[in-house]
Amino acid sequence: MIDYEIKQKYSELFEKFNSIKDTVDCEKLNSDLKKIEEELSDPSVWGDQKKAADLGVKAQHLRDNISMVSNLDSIFSDLDVALELEEEDESMIDTINELLEAAQKKVYDFEFKVLLNDKFDRNSAFVSIHPGAGGTESQDWASMLLRMYLRWAEMNNYKINVVDEQPGEEAGIKSVTFKITGEYVYGKMKYESGVHRLVRISPFDSNSRRHTSFASLSVFPDINDEIEIDIKSEDLRIDTYRASGAGGQHVNKTDSAVRITHLPTGVVVACQIERSQHLNKATAMQMLKAKLYSLEMEKKQREKKKLMGNQKDIAWGSQIRSYVFMPYTMVKDHRTDYETGNINAVMDGYIDDFIEKELLYFCK
Repeated sequence: MIDYEIKQKYSELFEKFNSIKDTVDCEKLNSDLKKIEEELSDPSVWGDQKKAADLGVKAQHLRDNISMVSNLDSIFSDLDVALELEEEDESMIDTINELLEAAQKKVYDFEFKVLLNDKFDRNSAFVSIHPGAGGTESQDWASMLLRMYLRWAEMNNYKINVVDEQPGEEAGIKSVTFKITGEYVYGKMKYESGVHRLVRISPFDSNSRRHTSFASLSVFPDINDEIEIDIKSEDLRIDTYRASGAGGQHVNKTDSAVRITHLPTGVVVACQIERSQHLNKATAMQMLKAKLYSLEMEKKQREKKKLMGNQKDIAWGSQIRSYVFMPYTMVKDHRTDYETGNINAVMDGYIDDFIEKELLYFCK
């Protein structure tokens, strides 16, 4: 007979799926898809390539959501049959476990896609990490965070490009900006922005004392040409310098790296990943546009919070999470109160549970 744990897992998953499904208007999804497909069938729409491309993306997004609901309905239907057959054939237990594993992953993905419905949630993202005061100790902590997020990106099969990196003098990094390319990266990463706190016995302290270090993380979407932002040339200061990272002989022998300062806001972006100054400038301008847009959205969010009295603090400057290695092991998110003692897994990139709790906290 099938054990209690499997029945409980099935019951919890089915309940979770239905609660998410209740928030989705499937009739509206089909109606919206039909309207967009009618627009795309009109030959005149292809005279505006950007509009046609945008409609194509929206249509695919709707198809994905409709297909996901349909697939999950089918999986749970198969599970119902398998659970009935198991009473007569115990060999069905392997099939049930396989179906439960597939259902768990799809319900998890479905929940993410329902929660991630803001304008740029489907986009790729730029991520910047800066150590706080504390010299080598904080710089080492920044490099540990970099590794954690890179491991997370690799596990999710996202593409990674380190756009700009300034190594520390003894260890770690002074700053780093990297791009994670993939669907829903920005939506998943956006609430990771803020200050991350580390408590540990410092490997750089000969007296083996406990140290507290801080590093700040900022996340902004890769917006490409999706919005128009007026950036005046007289508001920019553009500096070039010799790239310090890998990239072949050319990248290290010429002033190919580019740093752009937006004078009115003080926003600074830099890129040294490309081989030519021209390409580095183009990437830096792309990041600048994204950062300026994010700043404007952050400003509007603060104003909205004042009007609504919203107590959920999502400011980039807030301390969002603590990572404690000593005297005990714990990672705790101070907004959601979610915590785990398995700090090694977290530092190896297993942070999806934290991301899920953030989205449930801020998006529902």
